[in-house]
Amino acid sequence: MNCLRIAVSISLISLLAACANPPSVVTGPITAKPQPQLVSNENPGAIYQANSARLLFEERTAKFIGDILTITIEETLAASNKSDNAANRTGSLAYQTTGNLPIIPKQLEKFITTSDASVGFSGNNDMKGTGATNNTNTFRGSITVTVVDRLANGNLVVGGDKQIAVNNQVNMLRFTGVINPNDIKAGNVISSTKVADARIEQTGVGAIADATTMGWMQRFFLNVLPF
Repeated sequence: MNCLRIAVSISLISLLAACANPPSVVTGPITAKPQPQLVSNENPGAIYQANSARLLFEERTAKFIGDILTITIEETLAASNKSDNAANRTGSLAYQTTGNLPIIPKQLEKFITTSDASVGFSGNNDMKGTGATNNTNTFRGSITVTVVDRLANGNLVVGGDKQIAVNNQVNMLRFTGVINPNDIKAGNVISSTKVADARIEQTGVGAIADATTMGWMQRFFLNVLPF
């Protein structure tokens, strides 16, 4: 029984730890080896080979699986929103009477038939709401990626990662997306703003990353506490 409790506790802790860590946004492959090109059995000569031919006067840009190119990351995102609401409602009621009121019981008549009997009501309701949000993200850098697939329309699926380790602190940059070969600039470079379905992720592993990250149990209770 004790072993079962320990196993359940360990499983629960592992599940909470897994739920506390956000999933990676990069889910596709980040590298691929060059694939042999299918060509006919005819050999046109020793110099020109159809499976690896590149025109003499064309820019040597990535076009086959396994080719590499450089992504210039230049992302700048900014968003802002502001809202103001105000409402006011005021109401009042005044009542004053003298004389006899035969319908009113005697116990209540003496309170509302005197010379200065009066009843008054007033109410006031005010509402004012103000909200504002601002979000700015800037990401600059570069990463060299590999063509992992070539789609039927000629677009290229690219992916790559970069890892830098210094004193047991590892910084990782991952990138995937789909590019149009016509957007590749001279030098085999393309801007990240031209990449479709871009997935960019930068993470850190090590003592510094652990010190600057909220603990998994604290993140768990932050999500489940109702206040």
